[in-house]
Amino acid sequence: MPHKILPYASSSLVGAYTNVIDSCLDKAKELKPQASIEPALTASDFKKQLRYLEDTRIEKITENQQPHYAAIETAFRNTFYELLTSTTIDEPSFSGIWNLLDVVVIASDNEFCEPTLIIWLIEELLDSQTIEGCRTIFDYLESRRERIIAKHFKYKSLAMLRACNELLRRLSRAEDTVFCGRVFIFLFQSFPLADRSSVNLRGEFHVDNITTYDHTKPNLSTSPDHMDVDVKETDTANGITPTHNTTKPTKLDLPIVRDATPHDTKRVKPETENVEQKSSALDVDTLYPIFWSLQDYFSVPTRLFNAANLTSFKNGLEAALAKFREVQTDLETRGSGRTPEEPNKRGIKRKRGSPSEEVSSSFNPKYLTSRDLFELEISDLAFRRHVLVQALILIDFLLSLTPKAKSKVPENTKNKSVVYEYILDEDNAAWATQMRLEIANYLQQGPDGKFYYRMVDTVLLRDKNWVRWKLDSCPPFQLEAVNSEDFVEARNGAQRASANKRMRVIPMNSLDLSFLSDAETIDGLEKFKDPDRYAIPEAESLRGPMADDEFDASVAKSEEERQLAVNARASKLWRMLRICYKDKFGLLDKIDDGNNLEALFEKSRDAAESQPAADGGTANQEEPQHHVSDSLDVPSLVTSEMSLVGDTSVK
Repeated sequence: MPHKILPYASSSLVGAYTNVIDSCLDKAKELKPQASIEPALTASDFKKQLRYLEDTRIEKITENQQPHYAAIETAFRNTFYELLTSTTIDEPSFSGIWNLLDVVVIASDNEFCEPTLIIWLIEELLDSQTIEGCRTIFDYLESRRERIIAKHFKYKSLAMLRACNELLRRLSRAEDTVFCGRVFIFLFQSFPLADRSSVNLRGEFHVDNITTYDHTKPNLSTSPDHMDVDVKETDTANGITPTHNTTKPTKLDLPIVRDATPHDTKRVKPETENVEQKSSALDVDTLYPIFWSLQDYFSVPTRLFNAANLTSFKNGLEAALAKFREVQTDLETRGSGRTPEEPNKRGIKRKRGSPSEEVSSSFNPKYLTSRDLFELEISDLAFRRHVLVQALILIDFLLSLTPKAKSKVPENTKNKSVVYEYILDEDNAAWATQMRLEIANYLQQGPDGKFYYRMVDTVLLRDKNWVRWKLDSCPPFQLEAVNSEDFVEARNGAQRASANKRMRVIPMNSLDLSFLSDAETIDGLEKFKDPDRYAIPEAESLRGPMADDEFDASVAKSEEERQLAVNARASKLWRMLRICYKDKFGLLDKIDDGNNLEALFEKSRDAAESQPAADGGTANQEEPQHHVSDSLDVPSLVTSEMSLVGDTSVK
């Protein structure tokens, strides 16, 4: 292929860069002699070549980088086209393409070329290969995904999206299902979750998905469930009259009689129990147009805002669910009626695994709508489940339009395009709630029904969060990086908060235990021996504190202060009486409810005054008696006092 030089690209620069690229490819062959995609080449493998590119850019290009980008892109493209035309993807020499693409990634990361050059080359490579070759190219793309999106992804995103969409248009959803899934997963992993390119911000529906089906009513005479039976002469003799022209062999339209088995009697009972259910279900031919018309509402849910369409949808969904129940009952009846000895009519080739494995592995991007296949389709559990999941999605959409659901939507919603003014009335809301419950109960039947419904319900529950996120105009999930100043300040604060702090000498709200220290241990023990700690005080010493308590009670500003002073005086009074009962027990009856305490101490003063007279020789005759009574115990003191009172009365 002739060399193509882009505008602004100097031929001398293109030649110089081509030599550098050839040198990189020769170095890559030495590092990776095997013809494979892995391992990936890194910048450390081409230090010499990268240094030469940097020196050339500094030497020959001063201000404008466009000539440099154009020259190196021309060199990469010329080398790419030469390798592409000289080898095929199934040859070992095609590994030179993988090495060249790795070199382009290294150059774009170091800003020696356009960031999108790697995507442009991969896009052209995909266009030049078959679907099988595209699978191999996508293997390379998946292995280098993290490196490609690590730098300058903002410039690469649109080109990557265009290349993947072009590849998806070439793929068949039915035959290349796995490959389509790989492409979608690659896009999901590459683009940020809140990227606008992957968000249907306006809530537009896929109106191009049109389901075509047969609207004409079939002729019952040509139905596969009927056959023509010749009328014999014996039938005529027995009174059976032909319904067709008698000039030709007479025939009757009769339904096909199924093969009778000895176990048919076991099937009669369950069928008779479901007579009402079968009578309410429509036949297959009548249900066919009603069933496929539901797809019109599934593709564009806003059609249900029309009352006539909503009524048609309700009737059609109820008829479909009733038919599904009938089919489920028939299948269960047939399964229960078969014995282990009965041969399997499907043959050995149909035994591919359990029913749950068949359901889990079944996938159909779009079902066929032929009338002849409709009865077989509704007999498939996976088909019935897929249709009912569609119904659940639409019913959740209707329930989001109730007044209660609308009241939860903030008034300052940014994205008004997904806020609908239609309000679902109470009757239709009650129907939707009941229908959702019935569908949920039906989906829990069959193999792995509980797990299947739990998975569907979880997905629908999370979808409500996505709807709320879209109402807020899809704010980004990623938080901005913290600047260095804030990071250093937060780190220092965390270190200060977790550092070991020096304890106080005397912690707050704690007692001073310094007397227990080693230096003062002896002094501390001597303090415990102080007589003031255990000696009984004199009663006279409590008079002053009691007077203070009385004064505090009289001048108290609140009831609480007064009560505290009264309680303190009562405590001292009780201790005073305990002290006085030993030597002044006879005077305790003069105290009236804690008053007249002076009587206890007047006797002491009289005794103190009479003591000098006793020393002068004028002792009272009753004093020896008094001193004797003081030395007696409490009962003796009480007896002596009573006797003194009696003697006084005699005198």
